[in-house]
Amino acid sequence: KKYSVFIVDDDEDDRGSIKDAFLANKHHYWSVFMNNGDQLLDHLIANPVPHQDSLILLDLNMPGKNGRDILKEIKSTENLKPIPVIVLTTSSSEKDKKTSYELGANCFVTKPDTYGDLVHITDSIAKLWLLPK
Repeated sequence: KKYSVFIVDDDEDDRGSIKDAFLANKHHYWSVFMNNGDQLLDHLIANPVPHQDSLILLDLNMPGKNGRDILKEIKSTENLKPIPVIVLTTSSSEKDKKTSYELGANCFVTKPDTYGDLVHITDSIAKLWLLPK
């Protein structure tokens, strides 16, 4: 089964590092890069995907609509609501964490400082959210 991992981050280096970290763990998914949340919403509405085969990794701090705005739209749109959303952001703010969960995030993860830690985090994400139960 091929899962779709939507990596929504305005930082091209971060998107590439996240994808590489999944690959380092031998987790091969169809990675879809999105520069911003509007691009994600447009794509998901035009190309519906089975929610059980998808995962969204969403940065909070992006130009235009921020991750909070996009999270709110995803979780208030009936056919998008079931897709798991993991907020993966540089923020470690308790307020951001609380707000993300209130808006419907399935998980909140602060981006680590090292690539090794990112490899560990993406392995945990894959095991919890993408591997067959």
